[in-house]
Amino acid sequence: MYTVVKGSENLNIFIDNKSGLPIYDQIYSQIKNQIISGKLQEDEPLPSIRNLAKDLHISVITTKRAYDELENEGFIYIIPAKGCFVAPKNIELLREENLKKIEKHIEDIIFLAASCNLSREEIIEMFNCIMEETNNERT
Repeated sequence: MYTVVKGSENLNIFIDNKSGLPIYDQIYSQIKNQIISGKLQEDEPLPSIRNLAKDLHISVITTKRAYDELENEGFIYIIPAKGCFVAPKNIELLREENLKKIEKHIEDIIFLAASCNLSREEIIEMFNCIMEETNNERT
């Protein structure tokens, strides 16, 4: 199910019922990624917990859990009787999120390199070549 959620023109949520991920985690991850990418802007209103649940045809408890996690991690703030809003971007928080992504990619590289019997030196050489090409393309 792909939904443009009422109450926010920019919020798109895709719920995959066949996914092994819990629905609250799918909502949490997608909203977080849209905030990090800049698709959802600082202080932009989000749908209420109840409206999001209604739009997605899911439980209020599920949406509350997703919003609670987003609030606990500093991605959104909730003002009672006013609504839910995208929090100002915390540069250190964004940096930490990106570092986690880089670490995951490095783990994937290590796994793939082992399956190809590549040495550390060969991986570093590949990395340096790609960095050099990328830097040359930017200038």
